[in-house]
Amino acid sequence: MRTYVVVVAGGSGKRMQAPVPKQFLELGGEPVLFHTLRSLHSIGADFSLVLVLPEAHIDYWNELVQTKKFPVPHQVTAGGNTRFHSVKNGLALCGQADIIAVHDGVRPFIKAEMLRDCLRVAGETGACIPVLSPLESIRKRSFNGSEAVNREDFLLVQTPQVFRSEVLMDAYLQPYQDRFTDDASVVESAGHQVSTCNGNRENIKITTPFDLMMGEMILKNFTV
Repeated sequence: MRTYVVVVAGGSGKRMQAPVPKQFLELGGEPVLFHTLRSLHSIGADFSLVLVLPEAHIDYWNELVQTKKFPVPHQVTAGGNTRFHSVKNGLALCGQADIIAVHDGVRPFIKAEMLRDCLRVAGETGACIPVLSPLESIRKRSFNGSEAVNREDFLLVQTPQVFRSEVLMDAYLQPYQDRFTDDASVVESAGHQVSTCNGNRENIKITTPFDLMMGEMILKNFTV
């Protein structure tokens, strides 16, 4: 089966309070995106990688790739106003896919076993996302402030989120809605069920200076 991975890196990185978007910040001396693309390529050298970037930063990325001689093959396209529209732009380059995974560009620590589980289950059911059980207590906002809820009823969602091509392409024919926070929510809105597999704790999303510090620690011992 032909697998495409759409790597979404269209954010501005405001929470990082840095001069460049978070996907370009250095982690272990290299841009975060280098680590992300390299991890995906090492898991599946036959994956077709599609990178979605802010249009204003495509030239900057191309210069980084050329200057640092980054060897991982990939296509680049411009993002949209929302994550939904950025993914949709990426899907336009996935016409020959059997399976499509969508991944956050600022999650560089993907484990091979986790992604392969998602690929297998998505092939069987049409859609699979990696999840983790919360380790801390959870409260729900309420009229009176907040109230305790059972954390066993909740799951933390990660990426890559993996789908059979026809399932994801069909879902993205819908008009955009504010409640679309990830690809699973888009697919569910189109009437498809979403299966889950175990995520990995190292697979953090680097969005704040603290996350970047944690990423430096994880990188020292991380193996795909």
